[in-house]
Amino acid sequence: MTRVLQIDDDVELGEMLCEYLEQEGFEAKAVHDAEKGVREALTGEYAAVVLDVMLPDFSGVEALRRIRKRSRVPVLMLTAKGDPIDRVIGLELGADDYVPKPCTPRELVARLRAILRRVEEGDAMRVEGPISAGKLTLWPARRRAEWDGRAVDLTSTEFNLLTLLARDAGRLVSKADLSKQGLGRPLAPFDRSIDVHIASLRRKIGTLDNGPSCIRTVRGQGYLLVEE
Repeated sequence: MTRVLQIDDDVELGEMLCEYLEQEGFEAKAVHDAEKGVREALTGEYAAVVLDVMLPDFSGVEALRRIRKRSRVPVLMLTAKGDPIDRVIGLELGADDYVPKPCTPRELVARLRAILRRVEEGDAMRVEGPISAGKLTLWPARRRAEWDGRAVDLTSTEFNLLTLLARDAGRLVSKADLSKQGLGRPLAPFDRSIDVHIASLRRKIGTLDNGPSCIRTVRGQGYLLVEE
């Protein structure tokens, strides 16, 4: 069974979500403070982590920061409804996606399945040879990225999005396609998840020889990877 860790200080909600996850075929465990949650997340025993932003000892954002220092385990953030700040910060720190609270168990499971499906699709790419675009080289088989010979540390979602852009280097990839293929869900109105992931990619990979980022924005449409 696919093991999922839930980190949330709401004990009643945690038990309810664990029951629902188990009915959906997952093996679920809930912990209720950030410190223990980080320790559990770093054991390598879980396929994904559901992490609430509001926790009693330190915030879910800080917990995510600590997890990302040592692990690329997929993380789904639970954020306050109507507060985009936590969502943006979480995505910038390497969360794979977010769900605003309150949310229905069905919605949470759908987002979780989408994340896990992307991981499985990434595993399926492991037979694919290296992808090169200018100074960028990706090895799907090893989930490895290099810019001008320098290794680039990417989350699972960032790697998938960059792969989509690299496969169509020099051509526009719409935000709708990036959301559907990279996040596993349709693009929603006012959803900035793709923009935040792209901004993170721009910080991590290098620039063109003449200065600008190799990922170009086509306003109102999407992004393209520029080959030198």
